[in-house]
Amino acid sequence: MTVSEAAQFTPAKPVPERALIWLGAITTGVVVTNLFAPQVLVGLIGRSLGMSASQTGMISTLTLFGYALGMLLLMPLVDLMENKRLILRTLSCAIIAALGTALAPTPALLLLATFVLGISCAAIQMTVPLIASMIPPARRGQAIGEVVSGLMFGILLSRPLASLVADAWNWRAFYFLTAILMTVLLGALARYLPTQRPQARTTYGALLLSFPILLREEPVLRVRSWTAALAMASFSAFWAAVALRLPDAPFKLDARGIAIFALIGVAGAAAASLAGRWGDRGWTRLLLIGAHLLIIVSLALCAWGAMLDSRTTALLMLTLGAIGIDFGITTDQTLGRRAINLLRPEARGRINGLFVALFFLGGTIGSAAASFAWSYSGWLAVCAVGALFGVLGLITDVATRTGTS
Repeated sequence: MTVSEAAQFTPAKPVPERALIWLGAITTGVVVTNLFAPQVLVGLIGRSLGMSASQTGMISTLTLFGYALGMLLLMPLVDLMENKRLILRTLSCAIIAALGTALAPTPALLLLATFVLGISCAAIQMTVPLIASMIPPARRGQAIGEVVSGLMFGILLSRPLASLVADAWNWRAFYFLTAILMTVLLGALARYLPTQRPQARTTYGALLLSFPILLREEPVLRVRSWTAALAMASFSAFWAAVALRLPDAPFKLDARGIAIFALIGVAGAAAASLAGRWGDRGWTRLLLIGAHLLIIVSLALCAWGAMLDSRTTALLMLTLGAIGIDFGITTDQTLGRRAINLLRPEARGRINGLFVALFFLGGTIGSAAASFAWSYSGWLAVCAVGALFGVLGLITDVATRTGTS
């Protein structure tokens, strides 16, 4: 941490660096489950509230749209307001919105609550740069990797966890559970997070207008956001379509089997800590090339496995492919976050907001591409589209060294 960065902080309760990193990882992992769980709960929610097909489809869409809006409208406040207070207030809104979702008696109130919940999940990205800025640059990649590993665990666990909770109780129980967990975390963050005074001396409107300026002036942000969006597109294409493929031969998995398969992908989150540590040692470019190659090879394995007659061998190939895809995206995202968090301290909130907004835009494009590919030519087309995104990332790695130091 530089002298200017250190001057911004006022400790709350003394807390070891490792404990603070763990707190950040757990917080991001818990909060992010609210964004992806609706993808497997929409059917249950729609039936229980008598929602139309169009209303049911809006549940997940509004949650993710709210999150993207939070990235663009709330994240600039990180560079304007005292960070701890902002995180606590945003997380409090997420708790209220989760309870509102769990208790919603009508479709309109449920859609409103999920939209607000999506916006409030911006607390995730407020926490990551705050913790990253407290770690010396020489160890910042490792710290970001460990926090991101919590985030990736949350993303990968959200769907099977939501399925298991809904199967044991009902869909409302999932939102009650996340509200309780976020309340516990709110207390821990209030006790242990330091206060951080932003360096920017400007207005909120000026911060919003600075987004295109930051993209123009920061090539590292442009390139790392581009490859992160491509990796997320591959990831989303695979996971958006795999649940459609698994019930058919040779896999023949039921709903519980699909939920268990989704748990396998959690192994990929382990890549975050390693990628951050190795990035600090100067291996970023090699790791990025390896990550995008791994995505391409993994999708080839997934395509091959689906053509085999042996159920056991096919599941093994698909499992290895799923883990490889998750390793690839986690490595790319961790190294991307490391690179952008070494940029301007006074614009850290906006830079992280832009990175994540573009990252999720890539996910949206990947899901849409998978839907089109599935309807046009089935699973092989989905794998080909996902691999194409990986190829574009690999071309970027070869063509530029931007953001690889």
